[in-house]
Amino acid sequence: MDLDNEAIKQKLAALVSEHRDLDALIAHVADSAEDQLQIQRLKKRKLALKDMIARLESLLLPDIIA
Repeated sequence: MDLDNEAIKQKLAALVSEHRDLDALIAHVADSAEDQLQIQRLKKRKLALKDMIARLESLLLPDIIA
């Protein structure tokens, strides 16, 4: 199970990095008043990354029955 956790942590780090990079790219493209369709696509990808990050983080946390 530790190997699975390590793989999840590595994937999580990669997704967080990509999310951060997309944030910077969106800010740059928005500042230069480029194509709005491109900005919309980048934001959609960023949101999908956020969802994947949340899913992976939930896999790392143990289920606690209250």
